[in-house]
Parts: sequence; structure tokens; C-alpha cells
Amino acid sequence: MVKVTMIARATDGLPLAEGLDDGREQREVEVYKQQAKALFKRLSQGLPQASRMSIETGPFFFHYIVEGGVCYLTLCERSYPKKLAFQYLEELQREFEKVNRSQIETVARPYYFIKFDTFIQKTRKQYLDTHTQRNIDRLNDDLIEVQQIMTRNIQDVLGTGEKLDHLTQVSSRLSTESSAYAKKAKQLSQQALLRKWAPIAIIVLVVVMVFYARRLFYS
Repeated sequence: MVKVTMIARATDGLPLAEGLDDGREQREVEVYKQQAKALFKRLSQGLPQASRMSIETGPFFFHYIVEGGVCYLTLCERSYPKKLAFQYLEELQREFEKVNRSQIETVARPYYFIKFDTFIQKTRKQYLDTHTQRNIDRLNDDLIEVQQIMTRNIQDVLGTGEKLDHLTQVSSRLSTESSAYAKKAKQLSQQALLRKWAPIAIIVLVVVMVFYARRLFYS
């Protein structure tokens, strides 16, 4: 299962977008989000140099690709097929570049592309069940080759100076960023619902008022 999805600029590690979770697993994955952000920083320093890699971390694997100066990363359970994980990332990469290419190098605010969460969540749902016909077809696609993608351990990649005890020292700042991101996404979701249902509510109200007025008039 896909647990976390994050997108960052490869040149400086700036977080650009994130697939928001529903809150039920937030504590479980928070330490892995910290690892992901540390990994983005390492990538911005040119380490590791591979543009595609799988990284073992506890009971999970990070999978990432770097394309067009952007790192697309997901955290998956060990049992989740590697081929599906990379196809998922490639699908995100194609859409993200198509929609945001002109702004990627110039933005300075973290999570500037907050609205991309909608596409992340929609795409993630398509990849959750590995037994759907669509995902079976993806697994059988011989054109997708992942056997040559390197697999390493998280501590080998981050180095001894980035162990978890150090990462927890910056958890307060990271949690603040994540909370602000989640709050903004919730506001956008509420605004979208309001735009969708407000016209219908107004029409229903007008119909009720007309019906009530006619009853008063004819009574």
C-alpha cells in the first residue's frame, strides 16, 4: 500500500506538494516524513546520484525518481510491488510537469503546489488495490523494467550524521509545516464543496419559497 507521497525540488530540497493522509496514520508515518525531508536535502547535495532508487527503512520502502529537477517520492509497505510504485511516481511526474513546469524553479514557499494533492489522492486510489485488472496489466507490462533500480538502506543513504535521534530534533518545525499544509488543504476542500453545492441549495430554497408563496396566494 502507498502510505506517503511527497514531491520536492531536487536542487534545494524545497517541499512542493504532499499527498495528505486522513490523520489515522499520521503518528506512524511522521518519522518517515522526516526521513524523506532529510533525503531531499541529501539529494540536493548530489548524494545519492542515482535518479531512481529504492531505500529500505524499517517495515517500508521509499521509492523515488528525479526528473526535470524534481524528486517524486513515495513510502510503501515492503510487500507492495516495486513496479507499481515506480509507475505511480511516473504518472505523478507527467501530470506535475504538465501543469506546473513554468513555476517549478521560481517558487520559494514550501508546499506552493498544495492543490496538486487532489491529483495525488485520485491517482493513489487507483494504485492501492494491487489485484485490480488495471494494476495486474501494469505488473505484466514488459516495457516497465525495475530490476536494475538500486536498493539501499536509509542509514547508508543519509549517513551517520542523520540518524533518527537527530531527525527528531527538527520534528517541531516539520510538524508545523505539515499542520499548516493540512489546514490549507482542508480550507480548499471546504471551498470546493461550497462552490459545488451552494448553487443547488439556492435553487432548492427558491423553489420552496415559490411553492410556499403560491400556497399563501391561493389559500
